Parts: sequence; structure tokens; C-alpha cells
Amino acid sequence: MIKIKRLAYAAALFALVGGMAQAQDKETLAIVVKGLDNPFFEQINLGCQKWMAENPDSKYECLYTGPASSADEAGEVQIVDDLLTRGMAAIAISPSNAPAMANLIGKIKPDVPVMTIDADFLEKDRDLRATYLGTDNYLMGVKMAEETVKLKPEGGTVCLQLGNVAADNINARAQGFRDTIAGEENVDRLTGQNGWTEIEGCPVFTNDQADLANQQMADTFTANPDLDAFILVGGWAQFAPQAYAQVTDQVMDKLKAKELIIIAGDTLPPQTKAFREGRSHAQVGQRPFEMGYRAPDVMIQLINGEEVEDPLYTGLDVCNQEDPGFCAEN
Repeated sequence: MIKIKRLAYAAALFALVGGMAQAQDKETLAIVVKGLDNPFFEQINLGCQKWMAENPDSKYECLYTGPASSADEAGEVQIVDDLLTRGMAAIAISPSNAPAMANLIGKIKPDVPVMTIDADFLEKDRDLRATYLGTDNYLMGVKMAEETVKLKPEGGTVCLQLGNVAADNINARAQGFRDTIAGEENVDRLTGQNGWTEIEGCPVFTNDQADLANQQMADTFTANPDLDAFILVGGWAQFAPQAYAQVTDQVMDKLKAKELIIIAGDTLPPQTKAFREGRSHAQVGQRPFEMGYRAPDVMIQLINGEEVEDPLYTGLDVCNQEDPGFCAEN
């Protein structure tokens, strides 16, 4: 049944891409994200669409796609395989499972430019792509740690909420957080360094699912009433604002008193609203719209054989209670 569904999807995808190319006589620049159910990636799509609107006479078009669910790692690999088989001018991939996606690219050795966007391959596989466009994820983790230490300088207990186990970008953030908190490099787990200890059962992995993320938060708060800090390394729980509000309602007194602090990744509108309502103490935001807007131009540079910097970082926006900054009005 799964194979039949994938074959049907592939046929539909081929028809879509083929029809677009025939109707417009344009070559396709593909952006493949981890899942279409994640509002973060919709910002990449909006950037892709803006590029299209501003470049109507280009010989290229920007195609945004991905599996329906961010949990479908195999589906994302299949989509990339399908697109490259069909024929793209270039492709930008946000790999959910970095080793699996690198294995595909290494096996088929496409003769068109391949780059990564938002999430990168593991370091050992980065010669398989031309460049990476997106966040400096280690630095993002550093910024989260800095915000945590400002609020809890004496340390405490902490739980990290991560995404997919094999997502390089999320793991880089966790590494940046742990190293900065501990004051040393390559820390696997916080076990008392500078007063910080990761509680039993953490980190937790959301598989990029908002409902699971909120359930994990609720369970963690119930089981650990004296928890000092919860770190949403990605914004998954906040992408479901009603559920997130219900979870944080249970600990609002602690949040207001800063007995429990929440630091979260990303600054999409429902997240900045949660921040303004006191449901987080700091947000460290990426710039996904910029990723989607810049990706087509980078792919065209690669097609033309131009030298492209690696990596290409898109920057961060930090909001905290002392300086709400970007989160005050967005």
C-alpha cells in the first residue's frame, strides 16, 4: 500500500512539474523541505513565491515542495529522488534525516547543482552539496544558552526539546547550547557543569510534531515540578498556539516569577504573540523567508558556475524581556 501511494504521488508530481515546464518553457529550481505541515517552511515558500513574482521573465521557476508530514523522512528522500529523476535545473534540500538524504545524493550523483537550505548534511557528507543557505545553528544554540544564563545565573535543571533524531540543524543547536552552558566543547550531556543538569528523560524528540511537542511539555512539567528551564530548540509546540497556551497556563505563576523559564526557537507570529503574553522569556528567531527568497539566485549562480560562499548564513533575531525587538510588533 505504501509503495502504491508513493508511485501515485510520484506520477502526480511528475505531471505537475512537467506541465509547468511545458506551459511556461521554464527550467525548475526545486526547494524541498522537511514537511508541508510546518508553518516555518511556509515562510520559505513565501520567499520562493516573492522571487517568482519579481522575476517573471527569468528562464527559471521556483518549485516549493516536500512531504505532507514532517515526520515522513522516507517520503522526503523519495521526493528528492523523483525530482532528480524527472530533471531539475538545481535543487535545494532541507534534509530531515541528514544521513539518509546524503546517502541518496551520494548514490545517484546528480549532474545538477545540489545545495542544502535550513538544515545541512553531516560534516562528513558536505562535499556532496555545493553550499548551505540558512541559520548558523550552533550559534542559535549559543544564543539560547546566553538567554538562559541571564535568567538563571546560578544554574539549575533543564530539559531540551529537540526534533528529529537525525536532523543536523537541530543537533547543532543542542550542541551550541550545551557547550555554552557548560563552558567547554563537545559536551554530550549536562551533568552539573556550571550548575546545570539535564533531567532524566530529556532530551525529548518531537519528530517535528506540534501535538507531540505540547504533550511532552505538559508531561515534563507534571513529572518535574521543580524544573528550572525548558528549552524549545525549535518552535514546534508554539506552532499550535491553543495547545501551547493550555500547557503554559498550568505553569503561568512559575513563568511570571521566573521560577521556570522557557526559551524557544523561531519568531513566527503565533510565537511572538506567546512571548508578549509571557508564555516564553526569550525567542531566538531564524529568517526562513530570506532563505526561500535567496535560494533561487544561489541556485542560478551554481548553475552558471559562479563561485558561491559556503556556508551562507541568514542571521538571527533575538527577543527577550529587556529588549523585545522584533517580537514587539510582529
